Amino acid sequence: MLKEFKKFIAQGNVIDLAIGMIIGASFKAIVDSFVNDIVSPILGIFLGGIDFSQLSITVGQAQIMYGNFINSVISFLIIAFVLFMVVKAINTAKERMSRNKAVEEAAEEAAPSKEEVLLTEIRDLLKK
Repeated sequence: MLKEFKKFIAQGNVIDLAIGMIIGASFKAIVDSFVNDIVSPILGIFLGGIDFSQLSITVGQAQIMYGNFINSVISFLIIAFVLFMVVKAINTAKERMSRNKAVEEAAEEAAPSKEEVLLTEIRDLLKK
């Protein structure tokens, strides 16, 4: 079991996943800053100076910070949209590659091979 675990950890997919998680965490920090420092103030201007991060409701002794939740939803939507665009670009590239490959294969199938051309020439010479 230990050998299998070492093999699993050493595979490229796990390392790629770890790198993706680290980059994702960094990207989240960028998006959070974008939302908190740029998007929220701009929305606040249009909504009469409201700062989402300061929105809260006090219930008894508890303070519910629903403004932070709004910021988190905005961050999630931005990250989801960026990931959607990345996946869409990858799928488009894969589709184009498969189309190009299909065209190349069709062209190869349509054109006779060198052997067929040579055999056809020999046949024609023998007929003469």
